[in-house]
Amino acid sequence: MHFIIRDVVAPDLDAVLTLNQSETPHLGSVDLRKMQWFALHAAYFRVAVGDDRLAAFLVGLRPGTSYESPNYRWFCDHYDDFAYVDRVAVADFARRAGLASRLYDDFAATLPDTVEFMTCEVNIRPPNESSMEFHRRMGFRQVGTQSTEGGNKEVAMLAKTL
Repeated sequence: MHFIIRDVVAPDLDAVLTLNQSETPHLGSVDLRKMQWFALHAAYFRVAVGDDRLAAFLVGLRPGTSYESPNYRWFCDHYDDFAYVDRVAVADFARRAGLASRLYDDFAATLPDTVEFMTCEVNIRPPNESSMEFHRRMGFRQVGTQSTEGGNKEVAMLAKTL
């Protein structure tokens, strides 16, 4: 199957939301209003589409956004400049096609040369081993941890030098 990566458009948001919600707890649950906010404010919000079906998406932010996520704020407190992957998901039918890697590379290609780090977090409680392994293969290393949701969730803070 051939996949095209393109900017998100409003008619995509319901499918993006459905895919996002199918990936909880690995991705934080959001509503349509938050997806609309990402579409307006994210530095990067692109989708991969194959056979007219949403196959994957990635939302990326830069410093200076009014996003109140504690994980995004952690990176704001620890890095002057960075590219933050807030969420990425790949639909079951498109797994193992390299879409997540393609989206990460595409996000990196949109950044100014002065951006040194791409950052993200991955759950360590509850664990998301497949995501940790993916990020290790992509060159990310752990730079911290953070407990959220009243101590019910713990994430590894990851960074990759670009």
